[in-house]
Amino acid sequence: MRPGARPLAAVASLAAIAVITAAWWMLALWPVDTSGPEWVLRTRLVCFGAASDRLPNAAGWIVLIGQPAGMLAFLFSVWGADLRRGLRAVTARVVGQLAVGIALALVVTGAGAVVVRVRTAGLEPFDTNPSTVALTRIDDAAPAIALVDQNGRGVTLDTFRGEPVLITFAYAHCETVCPATVSQVRAARGRLGPNAPALLIVTLDPWRDTPTRLPAIAQGWALTSGEHVLSGESADVERILNAWRVPRARNEQTGAISHPSLVYVIGADGRIHYAVEGSEAMISAAVRAL
Repeated sequence: MRPGARPLAAVASLAAIAVITAAWWMLALWPVDTSGPEWVLRTRLVCFGAASDRLPNAAGWIVLIGQPAGMLAFLFSVWGADLRRGLRAVTARVVGQLAVGIALALVVTGAGAVVVRVRTAGLEPFDTNPSTVALTRIDDAAPAIALVDQNGRGVTLDTFRGEPVLITFAYAHCETVCPATVSQVRAARGRLGPNAPALLIVTLDPWRDTPTRLPAIAQGWALTSGEHVLSGESADVERILNAWRVPRARNEQTGAISHPSLVYVIGADGRIHYAVEGSEAMISAAVRAL
């Protein structure tokens, strides 16, 4: 690239990051009720772990904030000097000054809209009857699972053919999303009584959650009869996570994994009927709606 073109390319990259970030935040936060487009609701659930108040969960906020911050940090580290020169060149003209002013005004307006959206989300009516929680029914084939549980036994979905199953994804070193998800899904099983579906927890971290560590993990999560934490060879677990399209991002320095709080409700026919955020009420309602 010619030296003179690099400042403009840096400014264009900054503009692209701004547009992508704005679109990403609009997808996550634009007010849409449960009767809205199904693809929007499902995308929010998968990408941001949208909770019952239709706001992202902790992992979703990490994605929304962390990804643009990471892209900006990379841009400034690679093209910092060129970006500053490009911005000076752009703002040297009236048209450029207007464009920058409009962009800043949109950022301020968007930030204000986010604050209002978050502050008013908790004021929406809350349905105290879990049986009437709005659910979006799906009918997808459940990808195969063949791993080992905390008892050293091989576990597959075919093992539970003819009965419903709950499947979620977590890892032992997680200190935020995973403990909450496991607690909520176990509470839902308790609410559902003796006929509660079996629970399969597939690790997101097969490098550390090895089969030999599963008994300690199961004890730490207080798993009981019918509740299985699963792992195996790293390549096998990764293939399963990819087949289930589990969104995740691993920080190679810390080992932390960003991911949504997802619980899949599998019917007796072995198909996925619901994918819900990990709250006790939503999980219980989904199982009762089978």
